[in-house]
Amino acid sequence: MGFWAFFIIFAFSAIFLHWFATNKALKFNAKVTEGPKLPSLPQYYGRFVLLWFILPTLTILLFWTISKPFIIDYLVFKKIPNELLNSFGGNPSLIISAVKSINLQNIFPGTKKDLIDLARYMNELSQSSNSMVYLIILFLGLLGSVFTLKKVSLKFRARQSVEDMNIKLLIFCSIIAIITTIGIVFSLIFEAIRFFEQVPLFDFLFGLTWSPQTAIREDQVASSGSFGAIPIFTGTLLITVIAMSVSIPIGLLSAIYLSEYANKGFRSVVKPLLEILAGVPTVVYGFFAAITVGPFLKNLAESLGFSIASESAIAAGGVMGIMIIPFISSLSDDVISSVPNSLRDGSMAMGATKSETIIKVILPAALPGIVGAVLLAVSRAIGETMIVVMAAGIAANLTANPFDSVTTVTVQIVTLLVGDQEFDSAKTLAAFALGITLFFITLLLNLYALKIVKKYREIYD
Repeated sequence: MGFWAFFIIFAFSAIFLHWFATNKALKFNAKVTEGPKLPSLPQYYGRFVLLWFILPTLTILLFWTISKPFIIDYLVFKKIPNELLNSFGGNPSLIISAVKSINLQNIFPGTKKDLIDLARYMNELSQSSNSMVYLIILFLGLLGSVFTLKKVSLKFRARQSVEDMNIKLLIFCSIIAIITTIGIVFSLIFEAIRFFEQVPLFDFLFGLTWSPQTAIREDQVASSGSFGAIPIFTGTLLITVIAMSVSIPIGLLSAIYLSEYANKGFRSVVKPLLEILAGVPTVVYGFFAAITVGPFLKNLAESLGFSIASESAIAAGGVMGIMIIPFISSLSDDVISSVPNSLRDGSMAMGATKSETIIKVILPAALPGIVGAVLLAVSRAIGETMIVVMAAGIAANLTANPFDSVTTVTVQIVTLLVGDQEFDSAKTLAAFALGITLFFITLLLNLYALKIVKKYREIYD
């Protein structure tokens, strides 16, 4: 049984069980002529049976998906001939990797017969095990549904059971999100600790030169490299400031105009046009910055008597700001529009003008949402990579001049992790140090933003 056959049978069974349980509850109510009927609506009995069919089957399927690679690898490992194992230096992981890389539809000439046999065995084992597991899952799900169908009675409150299951499901999803976040943070921390064992923390945080190197030989010049992160964070800050200087005024003012001044016809046309910018791929913005904006600024500067680097922070930051405008505009527009009209009417009744109402009433009321939109835009700017690579370059220059070439944290992380890297050198581990540092910076930024919101937020009853 293939996956799609399993999916079709699973979906059909779920729909049928929901219909059957609901119909059974309806018939049960119809038979009761006197006295109380079912304590819950019939559809809740259908939902109860449906949940008890879906959740256990999906749990088993998830468990199998996670454990399957380890089980298959172990079974294949048991079939490895001793001669083949010796030819790979007694390292079974290399054999397993070689087996997985074989395409049975197009076998590379010269591939060892033992590897081909193992690849075929792995393929057959994977298909047969999937079919067996799919059948077991369907059988257990249907068997469990038979027992849940028996619960349709005057004593069973299906609505409360469904609500309890929904709450438990939400709690489970929240726990998964929390565990995932903790896992990400600790994975960064552990690798960053390995980096700081080789490079002092002070040199990383306050060093003025960024030149990560990996020694090829012991006598190599500058083999230890230089891991001062100040130029990288300076470049990140510079590009982010330029981007936000473009996006915040344009995005916020356009949101105010669309929500407070524009008529419905104009708003229905302009707002979708602004939101189209959010759907443009970042690589397209990178092309635009590298081919159009960068040369334009360079030619403009030369005509005015000064020079600009072909790859500059202002080109990358300006185009990035254009890309971020929809984030601020759309979210701020929605937040401003959600402010109750009674606040506007009250302000106007007190003699305030339109602009005074916006500044003193509407914006304070919408401040938390606007700050959230700005933070989202800042995070988007900090995490952008493609535009910076194409328009600002990868050179780590310590400068505050927007006309020079700079780089950002995310660009350096990608540069350090591209290709086959050994995760025991300071050059590779530096990516995790940059990541954890950026994480704490953004965390502090969010905490500071929350304090600002708490201080200036207007509360209305």
